[in-house]
Amino acid sequence: METNLKGKVALVTGGGRDVGGDIARALAAEGALVAVNYSRSRGEAEAVVTSIEAGDGKAKAYQADISDNAQVKAMIAAVTADFGTVDILVNNAGYVKYQRFVDSTPQDWKQQIDVCLYGAINCCHEVAPLMIAQNSGRIINLVGDSSRIGEANLALAAAARGGTIALGKSLAREFGRNNVTVNTVSLGLIETSHSDPEFLEKNREKIVKAYPLRRIGRPEDIAPMVTFLASETSSWVTGQVISVNGGFCMV
Repeated sequence: METNLKGKVALVTGGGRDVGGDIARALAAEGALVAVNYSRSRGEAEAVVTSIEAGDGKAKAYQADISDNAQVKAMIAAVTADFGTVDILVNNAGYVKYQRFVDSTPQDWKQQIDVCLYGAINCCHEVAPLMIAQNSGRIINLVGDSSRIGEANLALAAAARGGTIALGKSLAREFGRNNVTVNTVSLGLIETSHSDPEFLEKNREKIVKAYPLRRIGRPEDIAPMVTFLASETSSWVTGQVISVNGGFCMV
């Protein structure tokens, strides 16, 4: 399967670690020039850049809180000044607080919706004119399966990511005439560096029983699908929600 991305410019939000870091490295391995966005994890983002450059790739880290429209505007301006455009946007960054809905506060609601939904809106709104002008582009949104089937203690993140799914489908219809595809990758539970190890070890057996493939996901499980959706091989795929979830959700 041909996924050559040589010369394409990719922006990966939350690209400093875990799933985002793996996606950034995978896109770079296919020849993309990668803008690695981070909010607070500067050291980790720069480590991803270093690893890409060690493999003869090209990347640069950019700080921005994607929930802040002004910061996103400044980031996109910096990326285009350095690389010329944005061909691929991967909306990976998110903020999830695991808690009972009745225990949540308006501040909890705002934090999750601002990052998970408004963050995607901000980034899409800034890159869309570039992609429309060049008559090509790829937008790939990452969400959790809770956004499609619901999940206790994740109501706010699920609601925000459900909005992201609707955003992607609507933009796919709006941008299709400009050869811009918009797709969503829906994830099951991914074991990352910020997972709670005590919770996972205590509940691992129960959790994996919910997965037909009988294991929790790993960051490297996600990058191949994102790379496919970023490539010309997927040029007739748009408006879709594609599961990479070990079979957890089959809707």
